[in-house]
Order: sequence, then C-alpha cells, then structure tokens
Amino acid sequence: MIRPTHEVEYEQMLLSRHEVMPRRARLLERSAYVLLSRIRLQGPMTIGELSDAFGLDASTLNRQTAAAMRAGLLERIPDPEGGIARKFRITGKGARLLDEERAIITNGLDKVMAEWSDEDIVTFAAYLRRFNTDIERLSGRPWPRPADTDARPVESV
Repeated sequence: MIRPTHEVEYEQMLLSRHEVMPRRARLLERSAYVLLSRIRLQGPMTIGELSDAFGLDASTLNRQTAAAMRAGLLERIPDPEGGIARKFRITGKGARLLDEERAIITNGLDKVMAEWSDEDIVTFAAYLRRFNTDIERLSGRPWPRPADTDARPVESV
C-alpha cells in the first residue's frame, strides 16, 4: 500500500520545479529574494544570525550578502543594539525590488488560482503554512511570518 506521503512527496517535487511566471527576467535571484524577505521581517541580521536562520555556512552567506551589497540591495550597518558584529539591512532599492518581485509572483498566483474560491485559497495557504511550520519545528529554524496576514489559523482548516 502506498502511503499518502508518497503523493505529497511527488506533488512537492513538482511544485519546487514550477515558476509561477516563467519566461520572464527575474528582478531578484531566488537566493536574494529569500534573503531580503527574511531580513525585512526580522530586521538587520549578522552573518552568524543568517547562518543560524538558513542553516547555511558563513562562507555561503558571505557570498550571497556580498552579491546583494554589490547590487545595492543590502548595506552593512553597525549593530543598532551595540553588538560588535555588523549587521545587514535592506536598502531602499532592495525593498523596492522585493516588493516588485513579490507583486509579480502574487499576480501569477492570481492567474493560476483564478478559478479557486477565496475559501479554497485560504485553506490551501493554511495547509502550506502548517507544512512549513512543521518543517521549521523539526529543523529548529522557525521563520518569521508577516503580522498582517489575513490567513486563518491552521487549526481552523
């Protein structure tokens, strides 16, 4: 008997390969999109904090942050709380491009889900959130979520 998780594995694999808006030039590389999203929600972060958050080694994050700084998406600032390590903060350009990229992706999702009811979309989002938060719980790396989300709590699904 095939377990239901086999179907989840297969559909998750397919989901990871899809682009909502294929055949377009991305405003941000995927790694920059995720990096900027995290810093926007959490605030300025050190390489060590980013390493803990992403589960990546410092050298990988040094390359990613250096590329983002060269592109004008991030800047290094002294720790606002007085710590020794410098932190990375999203720039105005980084925030603008992040907003534009997110709007493009959201518009693509609107097209994909055009025939879905709002209730179905909210339910799907709640299941995705539950899936992600369970992964985060097991990995010990919770991800901050926007406070202004309209999504219902997972328990109401």
